[in-house]
Order: sequence, then C-alpha cells, then structure tokens
Amino acid sequence: MSGTSSPEAVKKLLENMQSDLRALSLECKKKFPPVKEAAESGIIKVKTIAARNTEILAALKENSSEVVQPFLMGCGTKEPKITQLCLAAIQRLMSHEVVSETAAGNIINMLWQLMENSLEELKLLQTVLVLLTTNTVVHDEALSKAIVLCFRLHFTKDNITNNTAAATVRQVVTVVFERMVAEDERHRDIIEQPVLVQGNSNRRSVSTLKPCAKDAYMLFQDLCQLVNADAPYWLVGMTEMTRTFGLELLESVLNDFPQVFLQVTECEIFLSLLVKFLDADKPQWLRAVAVESIHRFCVQPQLLRSFCQSYDMKQHSTKVFRDIVNALGSFIQSLFLVPPTGNPATSNQAGNNNLGGSVSAPANSGMVGIGGGVTLLPAFEYRGTWIPILTITVQGSAKATYLEMLDKVEPPTIPEGYAMSVAFHCLLDLVRGITSMIEGELGELETECQTTTEEGSSPTQSTEQQDLQSTSDQMDKEIVSRAVWEEMVNACWCGLLAALSLLLDASTDEAATENILKAELTMAALCGRLGLVTSRDAFITAICKGSLPPHYALTVLNTTTAATLSNKSYSVQGQSVMMISPSSESHQQVVAVGQPLAVQPQGTVMLTSKNIQCMRTLLNLAHCHGAVLGTSWQLVLATLQHLVWILGLKPSSGGALKPGRAVEGPSTVLTTAVMTDLPVISNILSRLFESSQYLDDVSLHHLINALCSLSLEAMDMAYGNNKEPSLFAVAKLLETGLVNMHRIEILWRPLTGHLLEVCQHPNSRMREWGAEALTSLIKAGLTFNHDPPLSQNQRLQLLLLNPLKEMSNINHPDIRLKQLECVLQILQSQGDSLGPGWPLVLGVMGAIRNDQGESLIRTAFQCLQLVVTDFLPTMPCTCLQIVVDVAGSFGLHNQELNISLTSIGLLWNISDYFFQRGETIEKELNKEEAAQQKQAEEKGVVLNRPFHPAPPFDCLWLCLYAKLGELCVDPRPAVRKSAGQTLFSTIGAHGTLLQHSTWHTVIWKVLFHLLDRVRESSTTADKEKIESGGGNILIHHSRDTAEKQWAETWVLTLAGVARIFNTRRYLLQPLGDFSRAWDVLLDHIQSAALSKNNEVSLAALKSFQEILQIVSPVRDSDKPETPPVVNVPVPVLIGPISGMSRPFVRTDSIGEKLGRYSSSEPPIVTDELEDLNLWWAAWNTWYRIGSESTKPPITFDKLTFIPSQPFLTALIQIFPALYQHIKTGFNMDDLQKLGVILHSAISVPISSDASPFILPSYTEAVLTSLQEAVLTALDVLQKAICVGPENMQIMYPAIFDQLLAFVEFSCKPPQYGQLETKHIANAKYNQAEWVALNYVPFAERSLEVVVDLYQKTACHKAVVNEKVLQNIIKTLRVPLSLKYSCPSESTWKLAVSSLLRVLSIGLPVARQHASSGKFDSMWPELANTFEDFLFTKSIPPDNLSIQEFQRNENIDVEVVQLISNEILPYANFIPKEFVGQIMTMLNKGSIHSQSSSFTEAEIDIRLREEFSKMCFETLLQFSFSNKVTTPQEGYISRMALSVLLKRSQDVLHRYIEDERLSGKCPLPRQQVTEIIFVLKAVSTLIDSLKKTQPENVDGNTWAQVIALYPTLVECITCSSSEVCSALKEALVPFKDFMQPPASRVQNGES
Repeated sequence: MSGTSSPEAVKKLLENMQSDLRALSLECKKKFPPVKEAAESGIIKVKTIAARNTEILAALKENSSEVVQPFLMGCGTKEPKITQLCLAAIQRLMSHEVVSETAAGNIINMLWQLMENSLEELKLLQTVLVLLTTNTVVHDEALSKAIVLCFRLHFTKDNITNNTAAATVRQVVTVVFERMVAEDERHRDIIEQPVLVQGNSNRRSVSTLKPCAKDAYMLFQDLCQLVNADAPYWLVGMTEMTRTFGLELLESVLNDFPQVFLQVTECEIFLSLLVKFLDADKPQWLRAVAVESIHRFCVQPQLLRSFCQSYDMKQHSTKVFRDIVNALGSFIQSLFLVPPTGNPATSNQAGNNNLGGSVSAPANSGMVGIGGGVTLLPAFEYRGTWIPILTITVQGSAKATYLEMLDKVEPPTIPEGYAMSVAFHCLLDLVRGITSMIEGELGELETECQTTTEEGSSPTQSTEQQDLQSTSDQMDKEIVSRAVWEEMVNACWCGLLAALSLLLDASTDEAATENILKAELTMAALCGRLGLVTSRDAFITAICKGSLPPHYALTVLNTTTAATLSNKSYSVQGQSVMMISPSSESHQQVVAVGQPLAVQPQGTVMLTSKNIQCMRTLLNLAHCHGAVLGTSWQLVLATLQHLVWILGLKPSSGGALKPGRAVEGPSTVLTTAVMTDLPVISNILSRLFESSQYLDDVSLHHLINALCSLSLEAMDMAYGNNKEPSLFAVAKLLETGLVNMHRIEILWRPLTGHLLEVCQHPNSRMREWGAEALTSLIKAGLTFNHDPPLSQNQRLQLLLLNPLKEMSNINHPDIRLKQLECVLQILQSQGDSLGPGWPLVLGVMGAIRNDQGESLIRTAFQCLQLVVTDFLPTMPCTCLQIVVDVAGSFGLHNQELNISLTSIGLLWNISDYFFQRGETIEKELNKEEAAQQKQAEEKGVVLNRPFHPAPPFDCLWLCLYAKLGELCVDPRPAVRKSAGQTLFSTIGAHGTLLQHSTWHTVIWKVLFHLLDRVRESSTTADKEKIESGGGNILIHHSRDTAEKQWAETWVLTLAGVARIFNTRRYLLQPLGDFSRAWDVLLDHIQSAALSKNNEVSLAALKSFQEILQIVSPVRDSDKPETPPVVNVPVPVLIGPISGMSRPFVRTDSIGEKLGRYSSSEPPIVTDELEDLNLWWAAWNTWYRIGSESTKPPITFDKLTFIPSQPFLTALIQIFPALYQHIKTGFNMDDLQKLGVILHSAISVPISSDASPFILPSYTEAVLTSLQEAVLTALDVLQKAICVGPENMQIMYPAIFDQLLAFVEFSCKPPQYGQLETKHIANAKYNQAEWVALNYVPFAERSLEVVVDLYQKTACHKAVVNEKVLQNIIKTLRVPLSLKYSCPSESTWKLAVSSLLRVLSIGLPVARQHASSGKFDSMWPELANTFEDFLFTKSIPPDNLSIQEFQRNENIDVEVVQLISNEILPYANFIPKEFVGQIMTMLNKGSIHSQSSSFTEAEIDIRLREEFSKMCFETLLQFSFSNKVTTPQEGYISRMALSVLLKRSQDVLHRYIEDERLSGKCPLPRQQVTEIIFVLKAVSTLIDSLKKTQPENVDGNTWAQVIALYPTLVECITCSSSEVCSALKEALVPFKDFMQPPASRVQNGES
C-alpha cells in the first residue's frame, strides 16, 4: 500500500490523470463534444482537489464518482481507442485505491455494458481482477455482478477469452474466500455463530453473517445450485454453466479453505459428495462405484434410519437420506436421457464418455439369437433408449464389484445396464428394508399396546390412530418412533415414486414389473398404516395409472390428493425430479381393446399385459390392505371400474361381474390370453369385496363411501342419455352388502340410501340395477340367519324393510314393478314370519297410485290377493285394518274395472274372515288396545284411532264399512253397485256381531254419511248422454247419462239403508236417538222421492213402504207381538245387548244368527208415545213428498219434470197403512192436507210415450191403479170414520166434498197448472206431449161411492148440517144439464140414476128436517136440476137410433115418476115456490114442443109422446086429488088445474091455427095425437069436476073450463075423423052447463 500512497506516487498519479483526461479531450474533440467537455471539467476538478486538500488520495476517493465520470463516458462511446484509453485510466485509479463503493458500482455497470457488446473482453477481465484484488469496496450485488461477468466471458466462443475468464473466475472465487478469512481474523475476539447456518437453504442470505462471510456464503451456495443444475440465488444473470467447472471451483474452495467448512459434519459432507458422484457428468466408472456404495446403505435399514435421525431430522442440516433417494431417482432418469450433442461437458470425460450410460439401442437390441429362435432379454426401454437388466446380486445383499477395483490405475469398462441394474436393486432393497423394519417395529408396538390395554380398559382402535391408554414413557417411545418412521417415509417417497413410476413404464420384463409393482404396493400399504395420506394416495395413483391405457382421461387420478403428481415435477430439495409421463410407445403386447368409460367415448383404447399386471396388483392391494386404504378406496375403485368397463365385464346376479356378451360391447376385442384371465379377474374382484367382511367398521365405511361416490359419478355420466351406464359401483355395493349381512345395521342406511337414489335415475338400465341391488339386499337381509333372529329383533326387521317402503316415493313404473315383485317374493318365502313388518309390506301395496299404469296395479293387487287368501291368520290383528284400507284403495283405482270389482270381493272375503275368527281377533285386539292405552296414559296423551270409543273389533268392522262406503260413491257405476250390494250384505250378514252401542256409529257415520254423499252426487250428476261404455259396450237408454247411473246407486243405497232400519229395528230402536235417525232417514226418503228422476223417486217410496213395514207378508192376528220384517223371522228381544262377550255362531242364515237370542224373554215394548211420534214424522214426510211432488210447476217446457203414475200410485198406496198408525190423532186439518194431495195426484197428466202402458183404451171404462189407490185411501178413511168415535164423523162432509170434486172430473177434467194437455185420441206417441187421462170411469166410480156412502150416512148430523145432499144435487146438475154434451154418454145416465137413488134416500130426510130450514136452499137447486135435465139445451147426436131415443125418453119418464111419487104427494112439507116450479115444468113437459126442422118421419119419434103423456097425467092426477088433507095439498091441486086448463087452451088454439094453414095437407102425426089427448083430457076433467065436492072447486076453475067451449066448437071443421070423434066426446059434457043464465051466474058466484 505504501507504494501507492507515497507523495511521489500521488504526484505521479495526478499527472497521469490529467494527461489521460487531456488525451481523452483531444480524442473526443470532433466526434464526442460532451465527452470533451466532461474531460476538460475533469481536469479542473483534479486540479482543484490537489490544490485544496492535504490528504489528496482520500479526497480523490471521496470525489471518485465525479472523477471517474469522463472515463465512463469515454467507454460509452464504444470507440476502441477511446475505450482502451479510459479502461487504462480506470485501472490506474483502482490500483491507487481511490475508488469509492459507488464509483466501483458505476464502473462494474459500465463493464457489463461493454461485455454485453463484446468489446475489449480481455481488458474487461483485467479491470475486474484489478478492481476486486486491490480493495474490498465491492460487496453484495456489485460483487455478484462482477463475478457473473467473468462467468459469462468464460462461455464466449473465443478460446483465449474463455481461458482468461476461467483463470479470472478461479482467482476471484479465491479472493472472496480470502476476504472472509481476513474478516474473521479482524473479529476473532468476538464469539460468533457458525458461518453456515443452514445447509442447502433456499434463503437468499443469512442475516447473522458479516459482509465478506455473507458474500462467500452466497457464492458457495450458488456454486452448489449450479452444479445441481438449479437456478442460482445470488449470481443473477448467469446464462451458462458446466458442472465440471462448478465442481472444480467447489473443490478448490474446499481444498483451500477447509477450516471454514470444518464446523459441518464430515459424514454429511461425505454422503453429499457420494450423491454428487452419481451426477451424469461423472465418468461411468465413478458413477458405478457410487451406486455400489449407495447399495450398501440400502440393504441396511437401521443405518438409513440413523442417517435420517442424525441429519434429516436436525435443523440446519442436510437432508442426507432424502438426497440419497432422490439422487438414485435422478440417476436412473439420467440413464434414459441421451444428452444433447455439443455439450462441452462430454469432451472432458474419460473412457466411456456417453452420458446416457448406453448407446441409443438399435431396433433389434435385446434380441439374442439362440438356436434360430428369438428370446427377449429382460430390459428397460424408454423413448428409444434400451437398457438391459443384469442379474447382479441376491435380493437384499450388496455385491460391490467395482468398489473392489479402486486400486487399479485404469478405470474398467462397465457393462451396459450395470449401473441401472444396481440402482434398480437399490430401490427395491430400500423399499423392502424400510417397510419390513417399520412394520416390524409397528407390530411390536401394537402387541405391547394390546397387552397394556387388555390389562387396562378399552381395546385398541384402528391402526391409523391408536388411542393408547398406557404409561407415559411408552407413549413417548411411540411418539419418537412414529416421528422417525414418518420422517423416513416423507423423505423418500417422492424420489422413490418418481423412479419406480419411470421404471414401471420402461420395464419390458414381467418379473421386473412385478418387483416394481410390489415395491409400490408395499409403500402404499406402509403409508396407509402410518396414516400418511398424501404419499399413500400417490403410490396408489401410480399403480392405478399403470393399470389404465396411457393418457387415459380418468379425473379421479388427476384431482385427488395425488394432484401434485400430475404437475409432473417435484422439487426435491435442490434436485429437479421430473415425473416422466408414461410413454405411449412402450413395446408391450396388447391383450384387449375396448371402449373407454366416458360420456362421449372417442374411439377405443387398448390394454396391455402390463396394464393387466398392474390391475392384479391393485386388486391385491385392495384385497390385502383394504383396512388402510381409507379415502383412497375412491382411486382404487374408480380405476377398477374403468378397467372392468374396458374389459366388458357386466354385473350378474349377486353383483359378481361376468364377461358380457359380444353384443353389448361390439368394439370390445379380447385376446385369448386375457379371455382365460377374465374369469380369474372376475373371481378376484368378487373375492376382494367378499373380504370386506374382515374389514373393521371404519374401513368398511370408507369402502361404502367410495363405492357410493363412484356410483354418483356413474349416475352423473348416465344423465341425459340412454347408453349403457357403468354398473360396477352398484354391483359391488350389492356384493359388499351381501357379505356383510352379519353387521348389516352399520352400513344399511348409507347403502340403501344411495341405492334409492340410483333407483330414481332417468337411465332405465341404471335404475333397474339400483332396484335389483336394493331388492336383493332386502330379500337377503330377511332370509339371513341373524343373531339374535329377526323374530326377536323387530327393530332390525323394520330397518331392513324400510327401503322397500321408501321405494314407494319413486315414480318410475319399472322400479315399482321390481318393488312389488320383491314384495311378492317376500310374501311367498317369508309371509308367515313378517310379524311387525306387515304394515310396511302392506303400505307398499297401498302406495300404488291410480296413475301408475295397469301392470303395476295388477301386480300390487296380486300381492294383496295373496295376502287375503293366505296370510290373514298369520299377521298381527292390528294389521287387519291396513289390509282393509289397502283393499279399499284398489277398489278406488280406475285403471282396471275388474280389479276394482275383485277388490270388493276381497273385502267381502275379509269380512267373512272377521266373522269366522271373531273371537280370536277380538281378544287380540283388546289386548293390544289395553297395552296402547297404558302407554298413552304413561305418556299423558290421548289414544287416537278412528271410530273411538267403539271397541277395537267393532272399529275394524266400521273401517270395513267405511271403505265399502267410499266405494259406493266411486265414479264407476259397476263399482258402486257391487260395493253397495257388498256393504248391505255384510251389514246384514255380520252386523249382529257388533256391540249394540256401535250400531249408533254404523247408522250415523257409515249409512247416513253414505246417503249424504250419494244424494249429493246424484243431484249434481251430469245429464249429458254417454255414447258408449268404453270399447264396444252399448249402454241401455235407461243408463245413458251419469245422472241415470247415479240414480241406480241412489236407489240401491236408500233401499239398503231402509232394509237395515226395517230388519234391525229391534236393535236400533233402543238406541237413544232412534227418533233423530228416523227423521234423517225420512229426510233422505223425501229428497229421493222428490228427485226429478222417476226411478229414484219410485224407489224412495218403496223404501218408505219398507220402513213402514207395509210390504211385509200378512200376519196372523193371533201373533201381534212380532213386528213384521222382510223375509226374516225377527227375534224377540235379546238378552244382554251391552255385554262385551258375544256368541260367535258359525252359521249362514241371518235368521239362525239372530235366532240365538232367546225368544222366551219378553218382547221390546217401546214407549207408545215415541212410537206415535215416529208415525207422525212419517206422516209429515208423506205429506211433504205428496204436496211437493204433485204441485204443478210454474212454467213448462220439454224438460219439465212431472211425476210418473207408478210413483203417484205408490205414494197414495202408502197412506192407508200409514193411516192405521195415526188414525187416533188424524183430524180435519190432516184430512184437508190429504185431500189436496189426492186431488193434485189425480190431476197429473201422463207423457204421451208412457200412455200406452198406463192408459186403458179410451172406450174401456177402467180405472188406472192411481185412481184405484185414491179411492181406496178414501175408502179406508170412511170405514175408519164409520167405526170410529162420534167426533170422527164430522169428517164425512169433507169426504163427500172430495168425492164430489172427483165426480166433476167427468165433465170437466182437472187442469194441471198451466200445462196444456191433449186429448188422448190426438196424442202422438213419439212426441213429448202430455196426455190427459180419461177421468170418466174414475168420476163415475166416485159417484157410485158417493151414492153408497150417502145411503149409509144420510141421517148423520154432520151430513145433514153440512148440506151434503144439496152439494150432491149441485154436482150432479152439471152432467145432467150437459146431457148429450157430456164427454161420455154413460155419465149423465149414471148421474140420473144416482140422483134418483140419492133423492129416494135424501127426500124423506129433507122432509123430516123441513121445519129446521136446513134444506131450504136445496129445493131451488133441485128444481133447477130437474129443469136443466128434462129440458136440456144439448141436442142429441145425429146418429142416435130410435131405440136409443126411446130408452132415453124412458129415463125422462122415470124422473117425472119420481116427482109424482116422491114430491107432489108430500106437497104440504115442501115450499110453495118449489111446487109451483114443478107444476110449470110438468106443464111445459106435457105440451109437445115442435121444431119445424124435423121431417115428418122423424117428428113421429122425436116428440116425446110418452114423456108428455106422463107429465099430463101427473098434472091430471094432482088436479083430481080427493084426499085434500091440508091446505097445502089443496093449493097444489089448484095450481095443477090451472096449469092443465091453460095447457089445453094453448094446444087447441095452436091446432085450429095449424089446421087452417095446412089446407088439404094432413097435420103431423104427433100433433094429431096431442090434440086427441087434450080433447080426451078435457072430457075427463069435466067429469072429475062434476064428481068433486063443489066447495073444493075454485070458481076460477069453472070459468077456465067454460072458456074452452068456443075453442072446441071451432075445431068442428077439422078433417081428421079421430079428432072429430074425440071432439064429440068432449063437447057432450058441456050440456050440464046449459042452464038459465041468471041462476048459473048466482050459482057460480056462490
């Protein structure tokens, strides 16, 4: 240093600097003015520094950045001359140590630029060397940049530069370490930490180091990195490096500075060096020796263990064990990788200088010709590199061939493949050693644990995590051991796996492959036992990948915990270990071609024999080490699934896989080699799952979970297409379940839960197998010999059956079919022992819904039929109700009518079973009920079951009835009909078993509820016509609408309920609310009767008749106590109705069943009053039905409903019987009501289409049955009145009124509302018209009844008081006055004869009551009636015969006779006005009325001669009455005379007039007769007057007689001789009047 800092030297330096700057200024003058200026200012700067400072060098160093600047700028010009000048100047400055740290950094940056521009390379190296050797200002990044610059120049193309740079680098490295040593010397007194804190650390630097030491550390670290071909941390910017150069440098450092490295263990360094000898750039012999050395360790696991403990597990220490394993891996890899040509590293090697360790093999390498044949040598082949496998040592021992030759001068030649073979054996021995050591220790530990825990308490748990309760030192021991084992495995697994995977891919030899696979398997199992999941999965993944074709896309292998593997490289502490992907061109024999398992399979894939070998290893692993696989079951099973798929194995029964048919996989091609293997593989596969029975519970769950998730993937893949899915997982779940039946409980839920999901899959094949597996498991579970047996383990039985029930939630029909088939099989095999499982099994049948297709329903129904026919006795009685429910639900299915009808038959069979086994069922149910009741009380809840509180057996019946009741309102008529018949038959046949109180529920909850629903449906049913009954069934017109079909149901139901009320009256009446029930029933009858359907309404009345017991057979009067019942001998009262015990008699006739009630006990006598109330309720119903049904509608159209004749007839026919019960209270109001109904009923017309069936032909005088019924009703009434008490007789007049109203129908048919009726003759049958009935026969019959009744009752007070006679006459006056105008001729004739009969009875009564005035109003009515009849305004019909006319005249004569016999003789009891009217009438009758329209011949007849004669005679008779006893009689005689004379006068006058007018023509016959009659009458009269007492003859009369004389005289001119002779006789008596005038007058006055 003194040399550079002496004043002379300083002076010299200043001069040189200035001259350099001047030279620079001069050079740059022209081209680079800025440099020139910088140089000039530099000169000034230097001068200034020299002038101002005493310590010139220090000042220069301080300002060195500025001083150097011009030279840096000069170098920047890149002009050679200028650059050289500048570099020389800079070197001068450096050598005088006047460069600061900053300036040095700037200089190095400038040098870097020059280097990059390849300028002045030697000068650069020189400069660097000067800069680094003269001082220590360059540190850290500047230093590293300088060193990198030298390295970079070492790798230029110029040899001189290269060599110079190499020398420079060597010198610089030494300088760096020397500096560190000097630094340590300076700080010796201070105690420091060791220099190298961490071996091989990734950290950039170590903060505890001093600057020079830090530089040395960073440099050394990077040299190691570079030698290992890793990126440096500090020497940034390195582009090239050779290992040899690196190793040389490292060697020189280690040689020159050993004291620095002595703190690091020698062994560690040795082992690391040994590892380095394996590097590819080492001579072959060296590598071989290194491998041999390493092999020696590999066969000594305990030694390896101590390495691991001493180094790998210590902080700041090299991971020696890890490095050894990784080095082996890299070594093997390097043997396969042929180096790129032109690498200088190769030229430095001696001897066998091929880096790859073998020449790229020719195509035929490895084929050794032996006797003409070709044998394949065992070898590895990878990407064209072929390496034979040599047999070197016995397994597990290391033979060191070349180690023993180290004393030789010349390195020996190493046979091809030797190094590889040794390395291969190293790996195998390493694995074998480690695993056997660790597993041995593990085993010991476990045995120790077991002994301690057995002495202690709980048994050990799984090997993966032993929970040991033992002494703490043992715990510590285990923790230590475990740490070592885990460290060893963690240290070696990556390297091992990389190497083994590569070898597995390259192996062409089956034995080698087997060894590799065995190693991988052993490692996987060991990792599994130690619980090292990542490494376990990595090894398993490797085996899995080996089993599958190259590049096979299997997600699970790329996405599991082994994901790191697919990143293709592990950074293994400084060594880059490449994961070599399997090479696809490995020369392997293809043994199978198949389709990959993918959603969209692309083409085919091939399996080689090596794949199959790997598959077997995989199977072996799973078989032997299943317990430690845990989550990696997923990997194993996924791989197996794909292999199975490619090989075309398909599941068969029980889940075993069998080779599928060629059809199923057309692209699957198998060689014979593999064909023979397939059954074996299939067998191993099955055995693998069979061995699951030896797994512990946790492992078994892992297996199940893996299978489930595999299955889920298969399901995902199968979505949306109907391709064949992979059924591997499902088949194996089945297999696993079957072999683990002994502990099925622990896996049943996850297993069946998953299979149920599979059953819902849209892919049919998938679901089919899901269902197959599930049902097989259930069947197997039920048949398995469990301990304890299922019969004692109900919980397990229900657990097993539960999934079967869950299947009911799946809608796919094929699954449900499987489910039902399973049920059928269970029934057939296990039906007798199902016990508590029955509800579930029955539930499955019951869950079939209507929309699930016919075949399903049919299968389910088959099961049910089997149950009902075979298993009712074996099931618990509590399930019987479910059977009823299920059978009922099939009845409601509308898919198949036959099933519905058959199920109703089943219900009947079930009811029969209940009946037969009643006692047993009842006992069992009561017992069960008591138990449940107790439980409920303990829990404090109320026992809730349907129809509570009826006894359980009765509830069973009630459920049956309720089910049938539901079916009775089914939409299909046939079902309703069948159900209805069954329901009523069941109640009829077995109802007697019920407790008496239960009848209450039957009536209210079953029967009335049913009636309500039927009524509701019937009234709302559709009236649209139904064309056909489905298929080709024709529907009868009486059933061709829903309404008509419902009508049938209503009829059936109502009839059934009524029959029960009738036949079970003795049971029902004692129930508390019988009268309310009666009212409800009547209400139903009423609504049915009033329904607008003839069938229903008529049936309702029949039911009404039935409950009134009208239709019963006639009873003997001597047995009044038995109430009438339809066709059943009804018993008299029963003994203890309420008792729980009941006799169960096997018998078939209802009568017998009922007959068991003892008949000797007294009959039921219900309260009279209550009974009466019931009948009155019936009467009110009858009245409402009658009044509603017969009330005419307000408007009419085609659809207007008018009740039918049969209905009305039935209605009226009910009354007589009903009346018998209510007659005691039947009063006038009721009679009034009855009358209204009778009248309305009679008035209802008939539709024309029904008329031919109801109406007699118009001419027949026949009554319709309705009319008969009406008259019968009145007849019953009048008979009852007749024998009834006095107070009833006031009803007579009302009855007469009613009958007379009917009589009026003969002339005036009744009107039905506003309805227009046609006369029957005009009705067209095919139109909906209404036809009025022929009421004449009815009216006439009514009239006859009136007459008969009047005969009996004429004298009754009420009849007299109520003017009945007058009403009769008034009524008869109508037909009598109409006479010929009556609708029927018979009417007026009957009316006359009736009038005559009535008068013959009534007139005496009227005379009797003359004084009371009760008949006063009758007489005028009678007179008018006579008048209207005898002098009718109606004209006889033109076609009336003479005989007929004469007969009619005789009738008129009879009337006059009545007057002369019954009225006139009693004139004194009769009002005068009436007599006067009669006389006038007789007078009118005796004068012939003449009409000019008649011809001569007709007039002869038409004049009523006989009638006139009779009238005249009557007049005469009363004129000569001698027996005048009362003034009244005299009055009648006088009146009669006066009338007679007047009549004679008139006749004579008319005759004279006519005679004169007629001239020569003779007068009509009857006129001549008449005049003769009058003349005779006059002579007779005068004779009579003469004989009479003079005081009896009124003067007036004489005057009238004498006044006749002139008229007589005028007749003398007549031409008729007969008239003349009569005239003669008439004139003769007048001689007695010829007396002297005066006295005559006097006489006359007196």
